[in-house]
Amino acid sequence: MNSTDVAGIDQANVTAWFLEHAPAVAPPLTFTLIAGGHSNLTYRVDDTADRSWVLRRPPLGQVLATAHDMGREHRIISALAATDIPVAPTIGLCTDDAVNGAPFYVMDFVDGRVIRDAAGAESLSAEERRRASESLIDVLARIHSVDVDDVGLGDLGRRDGYIERQLKRWYGQFLKSKTREVPLIDEVHRRLADSIPPEGPPAIVHGDYRLDNCMLGDDGSVAAVLDWELCTLGDPLADLGLLWVYWGSVDEPPPTLAPAPTTLEGFSSREELSQRYAEASGRDISHLQFYVAFGYWKLACIIDGVYARYVGGSMGTTGDAAAFQGFADTVDHLAVAADDAVGKLR
Repeated sequence: MNSTDVAGIDQANVTAWFLEHAPAVAPPLTFTLIAGGHSNLTYRVDDTADRSWVLRRPPLGQVLATAHDMGREHRIISALAATDIPVAPTIGLCTDDAVNGAPFYVMDFVDGRVIRDAAGAESLSAEERRRASESLIDVLARIHSVDVDDVGLGDLGRRDGYIERQLKRWYGQFLKSKTREVPLIDEVHRRLADSIPPEGPPAIVHGDYRLDNCMLGDDGSVAAVLDWELCTLGDPLADLGLLWVYWGSVDEPPPTLAPAPTTLEGFSSREELSQRYAEASGRDISHLQFYVAFGYWKLACIIDGVYARYVGGSMGTTGDAAAFQGFADTVDHLAVAADDAVGKLR
């Protein structure tokens, strides 16, 4: 595909923006979509001098002014650049819709590997898999130790009542978009709402922290944390619980349709991850089981929303429910896992 045909990019206007904001850029620029779908769109931008950047913009057709907030993402990454959190250096933010039809921001391209599946994980040695596991936890603990007032993020969100607000948000979206009854989602919501543990010190919550939202360097360590669009302030153990949900092991794979890359030899176990986090962060993880249950439940609500959009035809599909049964099956599996996890609460 010619770069002029890349959906979501006005080549002439964006090139002009680069000439003003990116030092020594050498046009013409080539734009390549490297991540898309239901989340923000991510493009690699290359010039003729072998320099590369990353451009992030909202999904095409996005209409909610508060969703997919580019300014918020840019602000978070820029603030964390002054800390020991590995993030890509930002170049600039464009809030003028006339330039590219929607706001966007640009950051430096960080070279590395994103491990999305078992095939990708096979490119790592067992030693690199172990290093990735340990680095992922160490970076998460550092994120949760950032003094938000010192870095200018003290007003990023409310610092209390995080889980209560999350339960209300995702359950409300589930009720609004559901196309079928999933009784376990209702039941687990009730039990979670009745079992919220006391919150520890508030911190930055990434909101979607997992292996494939991190770029790994040559030795397997985290070179950059990606996808900060769900980031806010709140209870950091929600990040650890969701990481547990995504992190499958040989004897306990996650309840999704795709095999987890972390089942390969060398990756740490879930127990090893949680223990390392406790030691690195100094936080009490005695209520981790609650956050695991919440993670399963939240993911079930999110995927059910995706299923509903497909069935409703809003994703440009025919609306044939049978064609997207895999999403429904995953929701059911996650709901069962959430129910099992909430049943283990003390």
